[in-house]
Amino acid sequence: MTSERPLLILSPQTPTALERIISIPCFSDLSKSVRYRPVAISAMDQPYPADDQHCPGTPVRKSSSSVRSVSFQFKDSIRSSVGDGISPVSIQFKDSGRSSVGEGNSPSMDSYGPSGSKAVRYGSRGAEAEGYSLSQKEINDDDARFVYINDPEKTNEKFEFTGNLIRTSKYSLLTFLPQNLFQQFHRVAYIYFLAIAVLNQLPQLAVFGRGASIMPLAIVLLVTAIKDAYEDWRRHRSDRIENNRLASVLVNGQFQQKKWKDIRVGEILKLSSNETLPCDMVLLSTSDPTGVVYIQTLNLDGESNLKTRYAKQETLSKMLEKDSICGLIKCERPSRNIYGFQANMEIDGKQVSLGPSNIVLRGCDIKNTAWVTGVAVYAGRETKAMLNSSGSPSKRSRLETLMNREILYLSAFLVLLCAIVSVCAGFWLYHYQNELEIIPFYRTFDYATGENYNYNGKILQIFFTFLMSVIVFQIMIPISLYISLELVRLGQAYFMIRDGRLYDEKSNSRFQCRALNINEDLGQIKYVFSDKTGTLTENKMEFQCASIGGVDYSGGRAARPEENEYSVQVDGQVLRPKMTVKPGPDLQWLLKNGKTTEEGKYAYDFFLALAACNTIVPLIVDTTDPSLKLVDYQGESPDEQALVYAAATYGFMLIERTSGYIVIDVQGERQRFDVLGMHEFDSDRKRMSVIVGCPDKTMKVFVKGADTSMFSVVDRSLNLDVIDATEKHLCAYSSFGLRTLVVAMRELSGPEFEQWQSAYERASTALIGRASLLRSVACDVEKNLHILGASAIEDKLQEGVPEAIESLRQAGIKVWVLTGDKQETAISIGYSCKLLTSDMTKIIINSNSVRSCKKSFEEGKAMSKKLMTVPADTHTEGVGPERAPLALIIDGTSLVHILDTDLEQELFELATVCSVVLCCRVAPMQKAGIVALIKKRTEDMTLAIGDGANDVAMIQMADVGIGISGQEGRQAVMASDFAMGQFRFLVPLLLVHGHWNYQRMGYMILYNFYRNAVFVLVMFWYVLYTAYTLTTAINEWCSMLYTILYTSLPTIVVGILDKDLSRRTLMKYPQLYGPGQREECYNKKLFWLTMMDTVWQSAAMFYVPYFAYRDSTVDGSSIGDLWTISVVIVVNIHLAMDIIRWSWINHAVIWGTILATCICIMILDAIPELPGYWAIFHLATTSVFWFCLLASTVVALVPRFVVKILSQYLSPTDTQIAREAEKFGDQMESVDAELEMNPIRDSPQEMPR
Repeated sequence: MTSERPLLILSPQTPTALERIISIPCFSDLSKSVRYRPVAISAMDQPYPADDQHCPGTPVRKSSSSVRSVSFQFKDSIRSSVGDGISPVSIQFKDSGRSSVGEGNSPSMDSYGPSGSKAVRYGSRGAEAEGYSLSQKEINDDDARFVYINDPEKTNEKFEFTGNLIRTSKYSLLTFLPQNLFQQFHRVAYIYFLAIAVLNQLPQLAVFGRGASIMPLAIVLLVTAIKDAYEDWRRHRSDRIENNRLASVLVNGQFQQKKWKDIRVGEILKLSSNETLPCDMVLLSTSDPTGVVYIQTLNLDGESNLKTRYAKQETLSKMLEKDSICGLIKCERPSRNIYGFQANMEIDGKQVSLGPSNIVLRGCDIKNTAWVTGVAVYAGRETKAMLNSSGSPSKRSRLETLMNREILYLSAFLVLLCAIVSVCAGFWLYHYQNELEIIPFYRTFDYATGENYNYNGKILQIFFTFLMSVIVFQIMIPISLYISLELVRLGQAYFMIRDGRLYDEKSNSRFQCRALNINEDLGQIKYVFSDKTGTLTENKMEFQCASIGGVDYSGGRAARPEENEYSVQVDGQVLRPKMTVKPGPDLQWLLKNGKTTEEGKYAYDFFLALAACNTIVPLIVDTTDPSLKLVDYQGESPDEQALVYAAATYGFMLIERTSGYIVIDVQGERQRFDVLGMHEFDSDRKRMSVIVGCPDKTMKVFVKGADTSMFSVVDRSLNLDVIDATEKHLCAYSSFGLRTLVVAMRELSGPEFEQWQSAYERASTALIGRASLLRSVACDVEKNLHILGASAIEDKLQEGVPEAIESLRQAGIKVWVLTGDKQETAISIGYSCKLLTSDMTKIIINSNSVRSCKKSFEEGKAMSKKLMTVPADTHTEGVGPERAPLALIIDGTSLVHILDTDLEQELFELATVCSVVLCCRVAPMQKAGIVALIKKRTEDMTLAIGDGANDVAMIQMADVGIGISGQEGRQAVMASDFAMGQFRFLVPLLLVHGHWNYQRMGYMILYNFYRNAVFVLVMFWYVLYTAYTLTTAINEWCSMLYTILYTSLPTIVVGILDKDLSRRTLMKYPQLYGPGQREECYNKKLFWLTMMDTVWQSAAMFYVPYFAYRDSTVDGSSIGDLWTISVVIVVNIHLAMDIIRWSWINHAVIWGTILATCICIMILDAIPELPGYWAIFHLATTSVFWFCLLASTVVALVPRFVVKILSQYLSPTDTQIAREAEKFGDQMESVDAELEMNPIRDSPQEMPR
C-alpha cells in the first residue's frame, strides 16, 4: 500500500442523533405533478404549444432592476431554514427582465421530441411543437376518421378499420421457425458458426463428422428457440384470455353479449360498474343523471385515483334500447397521446365538440357508476393503450460492447493461427513435392485404380488447408458465451428481485428487472441524474401554512391532536375527512369569530377557493362505526388532494361533486355552488380557474396557479401591500422547501358571464384553432384578479435520501438533480438531502440570452480556476484531491440558450469540474439534453432515475434508466430498465449488486475467452507435428462438447453466485465501487495478459505428454483423451483458484464437471464405430498417464499462482485490501483501524476523438 492513497471513508449511517432538516419542493412544478384532466362543462383540450406568448390583455411583470449584477452574498432566508448549511460564497449571475418571485421560469416542453431521423432539439421551444400528436392539432377530412354511431357496416364501408382482436405475440406456428431463426442470426457469431458448419459439409474440407460440426450451433439455437417459444406461448395465452372476454353490445335494439375480439368501430357498448373497457369509446350516457362517470386508469398508467369523464347532454337522455340513435363522429386518427382527444359529433342536426373528458380508453375500469354506454371509435391495436404498449428502447451493456472488440482480436488471432498452418503446409508441400505419391498418409495417386486422391495442386491445397484450419480451430470464438451471458444475467436478476433490502413495504413493491442485458452496467455508473419530486421526496403532500390577505399563518404545527378532528352531520351520519392536517389556532379562531372583518373575508374566500377550484371527487367510505363515514378525496394530483383536505380541516368540506354543481359544508352549513365553467390547468397558462354560482346569487371566478403566472394577471392597483407581503411570504416558504401556490378571485357581472359563455361556446365548437381559442377565452376571464393569498405544501424527503446521496458521493458518483421546481425550493431541498454542503461554493446562472450565458460561463470558469487550489474538507476528500467543492445551479431558461448550441461545450467544461449540478425549472426534453451532454462527450456511464411521465425522456436517454414506483403513475416504470420503490435503494443496487454483477461478468467473459483459446492452442501445437494435415488427436465429439458440456456449467454458477466482497463491506466502504468505474475487472490489458497465460498453459499441457510419450507407440486417440482430460482439469482448477466464496454448489459443479468429462470420454471410447475404441481404458492403466495429468496441471498453473500471489502482495487492489480486512474484521474494529484506498477519479473520462 502506498501513502498516496486517501483513507477510505465509511458510509453514512442511519441518522439517530443527527438533526433531520425538513424541506420540501415548491408547488410551482405544476407541469410535472399536477396533470388536470378536463371535466365539467368547459373542459379544455390539451394545450397547443406556442412560442413564449402571453395571454392577450394581461400585463407582463418585469423586474424593477435593469442592471445585470454579479453578487457575492449570504442568503438570509435560506440560512434561517438550514442553519449552518450555507455556502460561504454565492456567485449569482442574474439577468435583466427577471421576476423577483418567478425566477427560473422555464418554457413548457411536455413532449419527448420527434422520432425517426429528425434531429431532437433539447434546448429550444421548437422541439416542443414537433413532438405533439395529432390530438393537439386541428383535423381536416383527410386526417379524420368518420364513425357512424350504431352503424358499424357504414363506418367500415369505405375503410375497413381494424377489429378489436389484439395480438401481443411475435410468432405463429407457421412463422415461428423462419422468424425466430432470422432474429437469432442477427448475431454475427451465429453466422460465423453456420458458415463453419457449411464448409465442413464439403468433401474437400470435411474434418469433423457432419453431425458433430452442426451440433454446437444447433444446441445454442435450440435453447434460445425454446426460451422464445415459451415466452411467446405465454403471450398467446394472455391474448386468448383477453380476446374472449365478454361485453354487452347493442344489436337490433337489444344489448347482447359479444366477445371482445368481435367488437367493431361504430358499435354501441354498455358496461357496468367494475367492468373493464374493451376499446376506446366516446361516452353517450351514464346512470348518473348529470352524465358523470368515474374511472380508474390503473391498467393504463398505474394511477389508482379516480378520474371523471362526462357524457354530452345531447346524448344523455337517449334511450338506446327504445330510441333509434344515429349520428356521425368526426375524430382524429389513432394516436399515442392518452391525454388528448379531439372530435366533433353531429347528432339530431346539432354539432357537438368532444374532448378528452368525453372518451374512455381501453383498459380503464368503471367505478362508482352503475352503468355507462358509448360508441367504439378505436379498437384493437389502434387503441391508445395498445399504441403505447411498446417497451423501452433496447440498450447494450458496456461490457458487451468491449467484448465484441475482443472477439475481433480473437478472430484476428484465429486468422493468424490458420495462416501459420497454411503457410507451413505450403512449405511442407514444396519440400516433399516429389514424394507426395509415395508418402503413406499423403498419397496423391492410387496406383491400383489409377485415380487421383483429390489432390488439387499446391495452391488450392494451401487454400483448403486454411479453411480446414478455420473449421478445426472454430471454437476460438466462444459461441456458448452468448447463452452463458443470458443465463448469468437471468440468475443475477433473480437475486436482485428477491433481495429483501430492495423491497418497499409502503408500496408493497419489489425490485423489477425489466432489461436483462445491462445488469453489469450498474457497477460502472459515474453520473446519476435524478428527478426531485417523487424521487428524492415522497410526493405525498401535506398542507403546512398559508399567507392570507398578506398575513402569514404558519403557527399550525403546534396545534393539539384533538383539534385536528373536524366533522359534519349529514342525514344523521357523521362525515369526517379521511386525512386531516394540523390547523393553526389563529386561523381557526379567525374563521369562526372574525367573519365580518376584512381578514375573515379573505380567509373565507381563500378556503372556499381551495374547496371549489379543483377536480377532486369526494367518495364516502364506510367504517366499523355505522354512524361514522369518512370522506376520501380522489384526484389525479397529490397537491390538489392536500389543499382540499386542508380546506375540510378548516371547515370547508367538499361533500358532493357533479358535472353541474358542488356541495360544500361551510362551517356546518351545507351550500350548493353551481359550476358554470371550468378552465383546466395547461402548461402555457400555468393556472386553472372555475366559475361558480354562489348561494347569494353572485358569480365568482376562483383562480389558482404558479406564482410566475398569477402575479401577471393580478390587478396591482388593488391592495398592493397584500401583494408585496404575499411575495415575501412566497420567498420564505420556498426557502423552507415548500411547494407554493397563489390563489386569487374576482366577481363576474351578468354581462361579463354572458360574454364569456358565448365566447366559450364559439371556441369549443370551432373546427379550426379550437385549443388556442379556448386558451384565449380562459385568459380573458383570468385577469384583473383580486389576490387572496398563497398556500404552502410540504413534500417530505424520502427515508434515507441524505445518507444515500452521501454514500454515492463517497463512491465517486456525481449526483445531478434536474427538477421543474423554482430555484429557492431546489436549493433548500439540496441542503436538506446533503446534495449541497456548507463548504460548497455555489455558481448560480440565471440568464435569458446567449450573450449573458456566455459571460456567466466565463465568470464561472474563472471562479472555478481560482478555487482549484483550495483544499477540500476531509468529508469530501474522496471527490477530488486539492479541489474545493463547487455547485452549479442553472435554470431552464438559461438552458434554452445553451443546449443545441456552441455553448454546450462551455456548460460541459464548467459542470464537470463541479461536484454538484442542480438544474431548476427544466422541461422534460431539457432533462434528456443534460444527460446527452455527458453521454456525447465522455465515456462515463450515466444513470437516470425518476418517477413521472416527464422523466421518461431522461430515463431512456441514459445508459441505465430507473423508474420509481411512486404517486405519478407507471409511465417512468414502463420506460425504465429497472424499477424500485425508494431512492435509497439505489445505494445497495449500485454498491452491492452493481459491484458484484460487474466483477462476475468481467471475469466470466475473460474466462470464456481463456478456456476456448487454451483448447484451440493445444490442437494447434499438435498440428505442427502432423505435417499440417489438420489431423486431430482429440475426438471430434469431445471438441464439440468441450464448450457445451465439459466447461460451461462452472462458469455460469460462478457468474451468478461468487462474491468477491460481502454486502456489509461494500455498504460500509462506498469507495469499493471504484473498480467498476476504473474498469479494473475487464480491460484490454487483462485480455492480453490472459492470452499470454493461455499460450503458456496450452504449451505446458501439450508438451508434457508429448515428451513423455514421444518414443512410445501410443496412438493419437489415446493421447487426445489425455489432452482433453488435462485441459478440463486445468481450466476448472484455474477457475477454482479465483473463486472467493465457496459453497457446496461450487464444489459440485467444478469437481462434478471433471468427473462428467471422464465419464463422457469413457462412453465415447466404448463405441466401436468411433475412432479410439477402448483407448482411455488402456491408457489409464499406466502410471505415465497419471504422471502426465499431474505434471501438466502443475506446470501450467504454478506460474499463474506465483504471479497472482506477488501482485496481491506488492500491488494490491482496493478489493483485495478490503478482502483481507474482512478476514480480520473483528480485530480491526476493536482498534478502530482505517483502510487506505486508491483515489477516485473526478475528472470525466473524455470520449476519444
